[in-house]
Amino acid sequence: MELFVVYIAGEDCEGLYNLYFHNCVDDYGSRVTLNVSLVEENLKKNYLSAGEMPLPALYFMMSVLFFMAGIFWMFILKKSKRETGVAVFKIHYLMGALVFLKSLSLFFHSINYHYIQIEGSHVEGWAMLYYVTHLLKGALLFITILLIGTGYAFVKHLLSDKDKKIFMIVIPLQVLANVAQIIIEESEEGEIVHTTWTVIFISVDLLCCCAILFPVVWSIRHLQEASQTDGKAASNLRKLKLFRHFYIIVVCYIYFTRIIVQMLLKITVPFQYEWLDDMFREMTTFIFFVLTGYKFRPAVNNPYLELAHDSDDEEMDIPMTDSGLTEGAVKRGYKAKKKTLKEIVLFDPNEDGTDDDEEVLLEKRREASHDLD
Repeated sequence: MELFVVYIAGEDCEGLYNLYFHNCVDDYGSRVTLNVSLVEENLKKNYLSAGEMPLPALYFMMSVLFFMAGIFWMFILKKSKRETGVAVFKIHYLMGALVFLKSLSLFFHSINYHYIQIEGSHVEGWAMLYYVTHLLKGALLFITILLIGTGYAFVKHLLSDKDKKIFMIVIPLQVLANVAQIIIEESEEGEIVHTTWTVIFISVDLLCCCAILFPVVWSIRHLQEASQTDGKAASNLRKLKLFRHFYIIVVCYIYFTRIIVQMLLKITVPFQYEWLDDMFREMTTFIFFVLTGYKFRPAVNNPYLELAHDSDDEEMDIPMTDSGLTEGAVKRGYKAKKKTLKEIVLFDPNEDGTDDDEEVLLEKRREASHDLD
C-alpha cells in the first residue's frame, strides 16, 4: 500500500487538480489491478471544494425564502376566498404545493451538503429525501407550467387532445431528465456513465423546455382568433396580453437557467466561485415563481380570472321606451332588445290610431332602432 500526499502550501498554488494513472503495457501485455482511495480535504476539515463551500448555507437560505413565499401565497388564497370572494381554483393550491416542495428539496439538499462538508460523504437517508423531493418538484413544475399555459381551470375546464399529448410526452421525459441528473451527481466525472448521462440530461431537459412552450403559443393563437369573432375583443385582448407576458417569462427562465447558468457560467467563472451558478439558478427560479404568482393570483381585476361578463346571456338594462307612459321602466335580458322595437311603437303616445300610413310606421321603427343603438 502506497500513500502520497499533495499539499497546497499557499493561495498562489490553489486551483483545480487532476490525478492520472497510466499503465505502460509491455510486450507481454501486463495488466494492473489496484484500488484507489482518494481523500480531498481543505482547511478546517472541510471536504467540500472551494467552489462548493458556500452551498450548504446558500441552499438553506433559499429554502427559508421559498417557505416564506409559500406561506404568503397561502395567506393570499385564504384572504381572497374569505374576504374578497374571488374564485380560488385548484391550480392555485397546486402552485402553493410546488413552492413548498421546492423549499423541502432545497432544505434536504442543504443537509446533504452539510454532511458531505463535515464527513466527506452524504448520509443516504437525507440524500434519498432530497432525490425524491427533487424528482417530484421537477415533474410538478412542468405540470404547473403546462396547466397555466393551456388555460386549464381558468379559461377552460377540459384539456384538448393536443394538450393531453403534450402532457404524455413532457412529463415522462422530465422524470427521465431528473433521474439523469441524480445519476450524474452520484457518479464521478471520469466515469463513462457520467458523460453519457450528462448528454442525456441536457438533451432531454432542453427538449422538455421547448415542448412546454407549445401550449402557451396555442393559447395565444386561440385568443387572437376569439378576439375577432366572438364579440368579446376587449376581454380576450387583455388575456392575450397576459399570456404573452407569461410566454416571455417562461422563455427567459428557460434561457437563463439552461443556457446562461449551465453552459456559460460554469465555463467562465473561476473555480472558487462555482457556487455562483447555483445561486443564480435558484434566484432566477424564485423570481420566476414570484412573477407567475403575481400574474395569475386570485384578484378581481385579473383578466386571466375574469368571468365572461360579455356573454350573450348576461343581463343588462335596456330602456323599453322613451314615452311618458313607460318612463323609467327597463327590460332585463338580452332578448328584450328585439321586443323593444315592437313595444315602442305599440306604446307610443303620439300614435293616436288615426294615422295608418305605412311610411309613418316604418319611420317610427327606424327612429326607435336608432335610439337603441
